Formats: sequence, structure tokens, C-alpha cells
Amino acid sequence: MNSTLSPPARLSVAGFRVLSGCLGSIMVLGFTNNLLVLILFCRFKTLRTPVNMLLLNISVSDMLVCVCGTSLSFASSLSNRWLYGAHGCMWYGFINSCFGIVSLVSLSVLSYDRYSTLITLMLCTKRRPDFRRPLAAVVVSWLYSVLWTAPPLVGWSHYAPEGAGTSCSVSWTEASASSHAYVISLFVFCLGIPVASMVYCYARLLIAVRQVG
Repeated sequence: MNSTLSPPARLSVAGFRVLSGCLGSIMVLGFTNNLLVLILFCRFKTLRTPVNMLLLNISVSDMLVCVCGTSLSFASSLSNRWLYGAHGCMWYGFINSCFGIVSLVSLSVLSYDRYSTLITLMLCTKRRPDFRRPLAAVVVSWLYSVLWTAPPLVGWSHYAPEGAGTSCSVSWTEASASSHAYVISLFVFCLGIPVASMVYCYARLLIAVRQVG
């Protein structure tokens, strides 16, 4: 891949202004709200519970997206083109994919934790606060995400401009067997399985609540 990357503009000047306004709002609000979560977590000890470690992990990953990713696409939208070349495109695609998968996996683990907690309460058994499992889940979520977002950096598919040309992601439309295999694997293991586990856990949670009622 070349060190420079300047795809043709895909929006009008007015379109880029609207896009930059939306991205700027997302960046500011996302950073501010997640920073507030971190401040509250650090200030109040009562919030430092095992399950809140997963919520904190989601806030950290979302804030990093705003700082390391959205800021780049915002600046590019103001200039009506991608500003950071091919290497910047790879960086942007990697970190946004990585942080997004971290949040999704954390939500999946959180849904299982809520279900298992309710089952424990229904069985009238005590459950001591245990930080080891949530911390392990946080570490696994990052390792799992890196495992699936690093392959385009080493040749299995690649990150390329998308949409208006001011952001980058996996090359979804590349017509090659290798790229198709990666996209399908990414869809199954980083979207299908986490979402299916959330649907299952919350469905079981709903059934359990109705049984109690």
C-alpha cells in the first residue's frame, strides 16, 4: 500500500460541512460523557463494583474512539478529504474496529453476568464480590479484539477508505477469496456470536423474571 492516500471527494462541500458537524458533536459529547463516567468511578468508591468494571471498560474504549479515531475523520471532513495517508488509514481502521469490538464483547459479557446474577439470587445463594472474573473478562475482550483486527495489518484483507472518503474501515468490497473469508469471519466471531449471546442471555433473563412473577 502506498504511503499516500487521497481518494476523490464523494460529497459536496455542504455535505462535508454537515458531516463534520455530526462528527464534531459525536466527538465532543462522546468524550465528555465517558470522561464524566471515569471521574465518577474514581471519585465514588461505591461505584467500584465488579460489574461496573465492564461498564468502565466500555467507557474507556468509547472515549478512545473519540480521541484516536473520530478526531481524525472530523479533521478530514473539515478539509473535504482524508488527511493522513495510507498508514493513517490503517491506524484509523484498526483502532476503530478494535475499540468497537471491545465494547461489543464487554456488552456480551455484561449480559451474561446479569443473567447469572439473577439466577444466583433466585437460588437464594450468596455471591461475594469478585473482581477477578470481570478483570479477566476485560483483558480477554482486548486480546480477542486485537486478534481479529490485527490481520488486515499483516496482509489478510486491509483497511481502506469508506463512505465519504474521510474515514477508513475493513475493505468490505474487495473481490478476493481472502478478503471475503476475513469479512465473513469478522462478522461471525465479532458480531454474530456476541449479539447472539446477548439475545440469549436477555431472553433467558426475561423468562426467569416472568417465572418469578
